[in-house]
Amino acid sequence: MGDRKLMPGKSGTTTPPGSPAPRAERPLARVQALPWLLFILTLALAAWLGWRAFGPEDHGDPLATSLVAFEKQNRLTVFSAQLSPVVASDDSRLFGMVRSRQVAVIPARVDYTLDLSQVDASRLAWNEAEKTLDVQLPAITVGRPNLDEGRAQYLREGLWISREAQDKLTRDNTKLAEQQAVKQAANPVLMGLARDAAVAAVQQNLTIPLEVAGFGDVTVNIRFDGQPAPRQDSALPPPPA
Repeated sequence: MGDRKLMPGKSGTTTPPGSPAPRAERPLARVQALPWLLFILTLALAAWLGWRAFGPEDHGDPLATSLVAFEKQNRLTVFSAQLSPVVASDDSRLFGMVRSRQVAVIPARVDYTLDLSQVDASRLAWNEAEKTLDVQLPAITVGRPNLDEGRAQYLREGLWISREAQDKLTRDNTKLAEQQAVKQAANPVLMGLARDAAVAAVQQNLTIPLEVAGFGDVTVNIRFDGQPAPRQDSALPPPPA
C-alpha cells in the first residue's frame, strides 16, 4: 500500500484528500444580535400601532361637526298637536226674518317646527374641559293649522237655511276654527311639550355625531331665544357694591 499524502488546506491545516472544504463561520456577535434586532423592531411596531389606536388624535372642530348635523335639515318638525275647535256662526236674511245658526267641530292638526337654518357658530359654545356643548336655538314656530273638513261635524239650527246661507256659515266657521286652533296651539302646555320634543331631537342629532367623531361622552345643553342663559357662577356671592 502506498503512503497517503496530506494536502494543505486554505487555513493552513491539512485535510485528507477528497474531504469537503471547511465552511466559513459567521461572527458570534452577529448571530446573537439578530434575535434582539427582530425583538426591537416588533416592539417598535407594536408601540406605533398602539399610539395610532389609543394615542392622542385630532378629532377636528366640534362646532363644525355640530353645524354639519344642522345642515342636513333646514326645518325640523319637532311636535304635532291634534285639536278639535268648536265654533259657531249665525246668519240673518230678509231683514232678520230668517235666522240660522251652525255649530261646527272641525279637527285640525298643528305642526311645531324649528328653523335650523338660523343656527350658526355664534349660537354654539364648546367646553373642552367638561365636554359640554351649549346651543341656543331659535324659538319654536307654530305652523298654520291644517283643517280636516272631511271629518268635520255640523249642527244647523233654523226653520229654513238656503244654500247661500249654508255656504256662508261654513266659510265663517272654517275661518273661526283656524283662528281658534292657532290660539289653542299657543297654549303654554303644548308649547312646553314642543320645546321638550325639540330638545330631545336636537340633543340626539348632535350627541351621536360628536361621539362618532371621537369626542367621547358629550353633554348637550339647549336653550331657546328669549330664555335666560344659565348662570355659571350661581354659587359665588354677589360682588360688593
